[in-house]
Amino acid sequence: MAGRDSVRVGCGAGTSDDRLEPALELAERGDIDYLVFECLAERTIARENLARRNNPELGYAPSLHDRMPLVLPACIKRGIRIVSNMGAANPTGGARAVRRHAKELGLREVSCAVVVGDDVREVVKRMPELPLMETGEPLETLLPRMVSANAYLGADTVKAALDTRADVVLTGRVADPSLFLGTLMHHFDWDYQDWPHMAAGTIAGHLLECSGSVTGGCFAWRARKRSRASPASASPMPT
Repeated sequence: MAGRDSVRVGCGAGTSDDRLEPALELAERGDIDYLVFECLAERTIARENLARRNNPELGYAPSLHDRMPLVLPACIKRGIRIVSNMGAANPTGGARAVRRHAKELGLREVSCAVVVGDDVREVVKRMPELPLMETGEPLETLLPRMVSANAYLGADTVKAALDTRADVVLTGRVADPSLFLGTLMHHFDWDYQDWPHMAAGTIAGHLLECSGSVTGGCFAWRARKRSRASPASASPMPT
């Protein structure tokens, strides 16, 4: 593993439906210190809020049940710490699920830290007069149909969770690059006022959270989609 003057961070997922196998390859052969899964979007956190409404134990990303059992044995064996926003609308419930999976796999007790505070539904309900940016109408016109309201938390919350020495950190809605920037802040003990490092870490985090999309993933997806379409319905490739 890398020393304190260097670090290796692997991206296990960049979307909620990203492939599973690359994360296992990173855990087993990547010589990494941290494995980060970015699996949350506005659409998915709304979906998980609906799931939690129906069952208080749910609300975390369902893919947690596929990803965590796959990589936990290698990560625990090799001392790789896991960071993810798969906690979605229920990071605490997700942490309980992770610990159950570890027990079922016969692993040692796995410690989990959760990041909460992004759910601001009760806050916005107390301010019905706020104007909606899109229409200018008051917020109260939207409240009866509101499924979720979340603030983007920052890298400091991820750093604080990792500072607990937990094996696994689960968050709800944090800014996507903050999963990685917070990991770097923890590893190197960076301060938020250290602008050069904050800038470099944010850029690295943004590239990592985009996963395979920064190495042709979006283009490849469009190419596959086009190959399945008839010539008349195929859209032009991006330039």
